[in-house]
Amino acid sequence: MTLPPEAYLWFKTLHIVGVVVWFAGLFYLVRLFIYHVEAEELEPEVSLAFKNQYGLMEKRLANIITTPGMVVAVTMAIGLLVAQPSWLQQGWMHAKLAFVAALLAYHWFCYRLMGQLQAGRCAWSGKQLRALNELPTLLLVIVVMLVVFKSQFPTSAATWFIVGLVVFMAASIQFYARWRRLKAESDALESGHAS
Repeated sequence: MTLPPEAYLWFKTLHIVGVVVWFAGLFYLVRLFIYHVEAEELEPEVSLAFKNQYGLMEKRLANIITTPGMVVAVTMAIGLLVAQPSWLQQGWMHAKLAFVAALLAYHWFCYRLMGQLQAGRCAWSGKQLRALNELPTLLLVIVVMLVVFKSQFPTSAATWFIVGLVVFMAASIQFYARWRRLKAESDALESGHAS
């Protein structure tokens, strides 16, 4: 099959747009799950209202933004492979496809969690969900590095410094969230003693 020369550029453009939309949805979806789980700590009547609202937001985000972004990203990736079939013979592409498969599994797992939240059967804590929310960031960094460096994937100290920096940023976010939660609990306890 012969494609017009601009087909590759269209596939690439739409693939990048799809990836951006998909990841925006993945990042925010698990954040909504965290809020949904933590709404359990509120007064019962307030908790129910918040959980209903988060459930609605989760469904809309997943079905209107996240999944369509994934479909566009994957469809355009197939177009790119049709335009550049030699990539399928290269190791970096095999590794990229493995990490993309992990992302697709993560996407499916988010739908499973969303169903559990809707049914009131989610056993994940806010802390566990915060850790889960870091996984797509790590996968994104690896996939982008594979695409940029291809077969010359860097293994130098600079590479490990960048990986360490990403891990440090993810850990910092977790520590900051924990500090904020503990401070809020402490403030609530102090105001309870004051009254």
